[in-house]
Amino acid sequence: MTDSTGTAAATGGGTATVPGDAPMVEVHDLHRSFGSGAAAVHALRGVSLTVGRGELVALKGRSGSGKTTLLNLVGGLDRPDGGSVTVDGTAIGALDERGLLELRRDRVGFVFQSFGLIPILSAAENVEVPLRLRRTEPKEREERVALLLGLVGLADHAQQRPGELSGGQQQRVAIARALANRPALLIADEPTGQLDAETGLAVMELLRAVVRSEGVTALVATHDAQLLGLADRVLELRDGRIVESDAAAGAAADGASGEAAAGGAATG
Repeated sequence: MTDSTGTAAATGGGTATVPGDAPMVEVHDLHRSFGSGAAAVHALRGVSLTVGRGELVALKGRSGSGKTTLLNLVGGLDRPDGGSVTVDGTAIGALDERGLLELRRDRVGFVFQSFGLIPILSAAENVEVPLRLRRTEPKEREERVALLLGLVGLADHAQQRPGELSGGQQQRVAIARALANRPALLIADEPTGQLDAETGLAVMELLRAVVRSEGVTALVATHDAQLLGLADRVLELRDGRIVESDAAAGAAADGASGEAAAGGAATG
């Protein structure tokens, strides 16, 4: 975890720490293949990138370009065949399974295309799950859940179950849940893939707003050109390699995004 100065604290399993002004994500010469021999699929072929603290970086590329593989490696859900990943000052390759679990629990939040909510739990209870896993005190849990549901515009839907919510509302609950433990890094894999264009844009605007309000860094995979304009930077993956890096139009929208997303994007 990080202390009040932003300096990364050591976690079980072996870590390296760096000053708080170091990049949030550093990836160097990352390789990952699946299968072997002539049938092997080379998902990543020497990918290197850096994501600064507080940035919203979008990954674009066709299906099979390596976006999901890269996100899984950065989030500690998979291990590379070669290269290195450092997140919030922690060298992921130095972590054992317990260390990876703690990294995912305490410092990385995940948002998936399929929402991943528990059907029998209410919106509030879904957001509360990560806090229960950390054995957070009930009063603190209640306050954090209320804050996050308010942040994503769903304060009035706290007791509704996922089946009673629209797709956009479910994804908002998923974003709130991902932020529950105050992660340093938010990873979102095609978070608008199951949503219509208008709702998807509202969700992306929300992601940009929470990056600012919660002080987190975000790495988001999306194929939607309209959504790419909300990122600070855009990286393109093609055949397992980064082929271009663009400054996005997100900076121009920065001033208006907070109010528009946190307040006006409550529909959908």
